[in-house]
Amino acid sequence: MEFNSLDAQREAGLSYIASQKHEGWILVGDRYDDGGFSGGTLERPALQRLLRDVENGTIDVIVVYKVDRLSRSLTDFARIVEVFERHSVSFVSVTQAFNTTTSMGRLTLNILLSFAQFEREVIGERIRDKFAASRARGMWMGGTPPLGYDVVDRKLVVNETEAELVRLIFKRFLRVGSATKLAQELRRAGHTTKSWTTQDGNHRQGKPIDKCALYKIINNRVYLGEAVHKGKSHPGEHQAIIDRATWDKVHAILAENTVARANGTRAQTPALLRGLIFAPGGHAMTPSHTRKAGKLYRYYVATDAIRQGYAECPVRSAPAAEIEEAVVAQVRHLLQTPEVIARTWAEAKSETPEREVIQTLTDFAPLWDELFPAEQARIVRLLVERVDLSPDGLQVRLRAEGLQTLVEELRLRVAA
Repeated sequence: MEFNSLDAQREAGLSYIASQKHEGWILVGDRYDDGGFSGGTLERPALQRLLRDVENGTIDVIVVYKVDRLSRSLTDFARIVEVFERHSVSFVSVTQAFNTTTSMGRLTLNILLSFAQFEREVIGERIRDKFAASRARGMWMGGTPPLGYDVVDRKLVVNETEAELVRLIFKRFLRVGSATKLAQELRRAGHTTKSWTTQDGNHRQGKPIDKCALYKIINNRVYLGEAVHKGKSHPGEHQAIIDRATWDKVHAILAENTVARANGTRAQTPALLRGLIFAPGGHAMTPSHTRKAGKLYRYYVATDAIRQGYAECPVRSAPAAEIEEAVVAQVRHLLQTPEVIARTWAEAKSETPEREVIQTLTDFAPLWDELFPAEQARIVRLLVERVDLSPDGLQVRLRAEGLQTLVEELRLRVAA
């Protein structure tokens, strides 16, 4: 029978080396065993140590039980053999009597390695087919268990406490209709994603539910009692948490929100600074765009450049996305400066406590990223009176009345 253990393979190698004692072969003191590592990779500690010793000139001959014990990849083995030849090192297989110092030995080696790689690829295909067949039967195939389930005997079992949270998420989404608002609500209530313990005993603590985690939950078909593999759903072995009617209603809202958000983006984002941005000399700039290789590029172009030619204008055009990002960054910075805070409080005519004004404007920065593009555009128009562009940069002028309106809106938002 073929030797299977590392010790048995080593014994075969030791016997072969002993048989070559008359040739002056002497066993080196180190062992090069990579138990538990796949022969399909070169990233194995003992193999890397062996190659370093080869390069250092401390090894003349390498003895293995079988060729594929060193590598199962023909490409990887070709690299190893190049290293051996560069340092005049021979390679011997105990059970496949050949030597790489001869052309016939190298030919035999390549043939054997081709079959070894073929076997490895076949095994990989069998594993993938087994995985797909198991998923088609609805079996749980490992990974992070979804919120609402625990893994018991390699099967998903409903965790009633977490399942109630999942049902609450779907129910609240039907009422709220906004992932942003629902995520904020869940975070305020202290809800988190799945906390679980791995098979190795490592505890994975749940994290506060954000929009990304929320979308993963409401799009996870496991809650319908299904198992999904490469986009195809199959009836699962586990119990469903969400009924089909609730799922369909939630996804109808998601589809409507996607269309509305896309329309809002097309309608608002390209003209975020329309009527607000001016070139040197006070000349207005107008949005423009072009398409190259199917990609849309947006610009703000000076109207004088359009009418009189680009050569006469010091700032002929500017990339829209970069300008808009710079304006928003400057607005967010200005809202936290003492001068603007004092000005806003003065405009409030002391009706709002100064502490509230400071807190409200400070909280605005993280809130901005959660707003839809249409809402961002509305706030920019509310706050910005004018943007003057020059070859050296840009200057943003804020609306005093807009600042006070924003403070009132944010206070009402927090109170709600």
